Amino acid sequence: MKILVLNCGSSSVKYKLFDMDSKEVLAQGGVEKVGLAGAFLKLTLPSGEKVQLDKDIPEHQTAIEFILSTLTSAEYGAIKSLDEINAVGHRVVHGGEKFNSSVLITDEVIKAIEECSDMAPLHNPANLKGINTISNILPSVPQVAVFDTAFHQTMPQYAYMYGTPYEAYEKYGVRRYGFHGTSHRYVSGRVCEFLGIPVEGSKIITCHVGNGGSITAVKDGKSIDTSMGFTPLEGLLMGTRCGDIDAGAVTYLMDKEGLDTKGISDYLNKKSGVAGVSGLSSDMRDIEAADKAGVPLAVLAMSMYSYKIKKYIGAYTAALGGVDVIVFTGGVGENQTGLRADICKELAFMGIELDEEANKVRGEEKIVTTENSKIKVVVIPTDEEFMIASDTMNLI
Repeated sequence: MKILVLNCGSSSVKYKLFDMDSKEVLAQGGVEKVGLAGAFLKLTLPSGEKVQLDKDIPEHQTAIEFILSTLTSAEYGAIKSLDEINAVGHRVVHGGEKFNSSVLITDEVIKAIEECSDMAPLHNPANLKGINTISNILPSVPQVAVFDTAFHQTMPQYAYMYGTPYEAYEKYGVRRYGFHGTSHRYVSGRVCEFLGIPVEGSKIITCHVGNGGSITAVKDGKSIDTSMGFTPLEGLLMGTRCGDIDAGAVTYLMDKEGLDTKGISDYLNKKSGVAGVSGLSSDMRDIEAADKAGVPLAVLAMSMYSYKIKKYIGAYTAALGGVDVIVFTGGVGENQTGLRADICKELAFMGIELDEEANKVRGEEKIVTTENSKIKVVVIPTDEEFMIASDTMNLI
């Protein structure tokens, strides 16, 4: 059985084609910088060689069409025809309280995802473009939605409720949902396998840090708290999202800038974050380069970005009653060694001792602390796609 997984992020589309009979990855890659200058598709050949194909990619539909054409191309293809694809699994960011597990996609499911789009304005519309594009090109192929929110359904009520009147939850479902759940589920489980420790009794903080980012406290394999909330806006400073902000500042900005609800949503979701602070870019590679060059607002953006991660790690250490393992994953967490080093060095008071040589690793499973470190810090590349493929196989 061949299953294609599409993971449409705010500025990227990752894909993997699996042969689920052998668990073999037949093709993998991703489009980066969707809607930005310098967009490209990077794919990994069976030999391990990476190939970059540059292309103007203004939006997600173009990205998906490019991926499908590459999968069947004479030079880089893994299949002869799209007919070989038996099912498609999609990462869907927000399911509200409508979904607490993965589901086969129907017209009713699509409608429900659309209804949740105002809670995830950067993601659900992109997820739907993926679903609709596949429906048009492969109308007879079953599709499955795997929701980011599902893993966090184990949060206790005192952790997911806001201090608003209780009727806001009863009427509108206003509560903290959390996101990146498929990634947090994968890396929290995988790190236990990698270290040879039991899930039961473990206290793990998973840091999924990319263009979007979130941190989760995982106890006994279950999410007990996470940094994102009702929408993916809450929590860390991100590429274009502001993260935590006083609601009073939101209404103040609406008055001063003359913004309606859509206007303030765009302001906080699409014009803020490191892009808004630095005035340069939403891509952390660009911010890191400008930081090293001493560009003042890039230095500020980098400092704010790092600080929020350290702050949440400290908070979740308290929530867990201690921590055994800290995991870094996501595009930034796996690859930006300087950020990891900065965070670990400032958490030395917790007994973290960084191994400078080991921390040079990029995109590979590795313990980056010394044997004397009281807390293990581990890089675990996320594999949301395999989790989505597994759920898809189990549902069709």
